[in-house]
Amino acid sequence: MNANVIVYISPGCPDCAAVKHYLRERGIPFEERDITAPGVADEARSRYGVRVAPITVIGASFFYGTFAQQKPQLDRALAGR
Repeated sequence: MNANVIVYISPGCPDCAAVKHYLRERGIPFEERDITAPGVADEARSRYGVRVAPITVIGASFFYGTFAQQKPQLDRALAGR
């Protein structure tokens, strides 16, 4: 699987830092988008229906909520990577 990974973050967000650490530990490259930047929160809301960080996008799938809530879904989505 060679899906693009995007992480919508907010500065100082511990769950955002945990998602990024999780991906880095696994050698998964990702693009980071700061929801405090102009237009980024609106982009997240229009694409995914939420505008709270972290939002993790893997290909056509997306996950949001705390890192603890996302981790099982991330494990499944990234199995074999």
